[in-house]
Amino acid sequence: MPTPLHAPNDQTPAGIIFDLDGTLADTMPAHFVAWTEICNRHGLDFPEDRFYRFGGMPSGRILEILIDEAGKSGALDPAVLAEEKEDAFTRHLDAVGPIPEVIAVARSARDAGLPIGVATGGHRRIAEPLLANLGIAGWFGCLVTAEDTDRHKPDPAPFLRAAELLSLDPAACDAYEDTDLGLQAIAAAGMRGIDIRPLRAAAHADQT
Repeated sequence: MPTPLHAPNDQTPAGIIFDLDGTLADTMPAHFVAWTEICNRHGLDFPEDRFYRFGGMPSGRILEILIDEAGKSGALDPAVLAEEKEDAFTRHLDAVGPIPEVIAVARSARDAGLPIGVATGGHRRIAEPLLANLGIAGWFGCLVTAEDTDRHKPDPAPFLRAAELLSLDPAACDAYEDTDLGLQAIAAAGMRGIDIRPLRAAAHADQT
C-alpha cells in the first residue's frame, strides 16, 4: 500500500497545520510586486533576496524594520504602510494560483479525516478571500492570522494557537512551511516541520 501523502516516513500525524503564502498558495511573486510598489513610493530598500528571508513575518513588523533602517521613524507609520501594501496585493489576488504538491497533501489529509488548519502571518481580510479563490476555504478547521496572536513567526505562537483550536497536542502535529522563519516557529512549537521547497523542487524535476 503506498504511503499516504499526509504521512511522511509512514508516521501519520494527529493533524496538520499549513502556512498559506508560499505553501498552499503561490503568492510570493505577487507579494513582492506589491512590496516593490510600496517601497519605491516611500523610499525604502527591500531587495528580493531579503524579501524571501522575511517570509512569514507580518507586514507591519517588516515595515518597522525597513523604516528604522531608512532613518524615517516618525515620518512614516508602519501600520499605514502595511495597509497600503495589503491593498496593493489585493489588486493581484486573482492571479494567485495553488501550489499543487501541498494542496495534494491537504486533500489527502482531509479525505483521511485528519484535522487540518492554517497558520499565516498574513491578515484575515487577505487570507479568507485567498483561500476562497483557491476553492479550499471549507477544508480547514481553523485559520490563524496576524490578528490572532501577539507574537509572530519565528515565535511558535501561531502554530500553537492553531493546534489549540484544533484540540491537538502540538507534539503530535506536522506543519508545512516554505520559509526558514516559519520552520523555526514550527520547531519551537515542538511540531514536525515539513519544508515544502524540496517537495516543489522534486516535482519540477519530474516534469523536466
